[in-house]
Amino acid sequence: MNAPASARIAVIGAGSWGTALALQLVANGHQVRLWSHEPEQIAALERDRENRQFLPGVALPTGLIPTASLTDALADASDCLVVVPSHAFRTVAGQLAAHLPTGFGVAWATKGLDPGSNLLLHQVAQELLGERPLAVVSGPSFAREVGDGLPTAVTVAAEREPFAQHVAGLLHGGRFRAYTSSDMVGVEICGAAKNVLAIATGIADGLGFGANTRAALITRGLAELIRLGQALGGRPETFMGLAGMGDLVLTCTDDQSRNRRMGLALAAGESIEAARTRIGQEVEGVLTAKAIHGLAQRLGIDMPISEQVYLVLHAGVSPAQATQALLEREPKPEFH
Repeated sequence: MNAPASARIAVIGAGSWGTALALQLVANGHQVRLWSHEPEQIAALERDRENRQFLPGVALPTGLIPTASLTDALADASDCLVVVPSHAFRTVAGQLAAHLPTGFGVAWATKGLDPGSNLLLHQVAQELLGERPLAVVSGPSFAREVGDGLPTAVTVAAEREPFAQHVAGLLHGGRFRAYTSSDMVGVEICGAAKNVLAIATGIADGLGFGANTRAALITRGLAELIRLGQALGGRPETFMGLAGMGDLVLTCTDDQSRNRRMGLALAAGESIEAARTRIGQEVEGVLTAKAIHGLAQRLGIDMPISEQVYLVLHAGVSPAQATQALLEREPKPEFH
């Protein structure tokens, strides 16, 4: 992998995942400026040398410099990694366009779709950043475990193979493995859709439906993800890889998943806003459910599990009613 021994990298977004990836990059010998648009958060990071809000208990090394200035973050940077919520991606990409020279590559580790337009994030990046190398980082990767240095593997997808190898080379090291792919569409759809399916699994577990139901939801959810991904041009092998099956299983089965916890909360009768407040971080699947629903309708893709999650989140249907609607569906061939 053709990454430099020591790069100067701007990580845009100081949430749990942005901080964890910044830590990984520093551990690999790179210099990192970690940007947040909130000066008070940067002041806390500088004071505590720890992200107590989003990744408590992990010290920030000296090679990681927090900043609230996008200009400073990008000054003399050789690389840029965007790690912001999907609803903020368009705004941040527009801000970057004013700072980045022509041809400067941009990677992101954001999972979701652009709300409103329902575009994949690489489409938003192409629209706002123009012709330049682009890459997406995705896969089964809880920030807490990456921050703690536990073994993790991700996929870096880019249409230009040398850029995928470059970004993977920046991240790959120690207990962190980075594989490459050229299927940006498949990787991005996987990263978005799995959050919606994790909410469904959380609802089912919260209602006490057991392991049989969980396994069925994951498997049939994967079938939905594949149908949508292939309709958009994603490749079959991507859906069975780290970004697909790997991330889906992780997000649906472990309570570190914010989306799974949202489902558990909804099953217990908690409101979306109350659950969001208690979780304390962005729950990507809430907005993504609406975007996935819009895409599925436009393309004529049958996604019954995702549809019921959308109805629970955005149309006032109760978790019990959504479950009953799925159970009452007519029998059909598993593969068609």
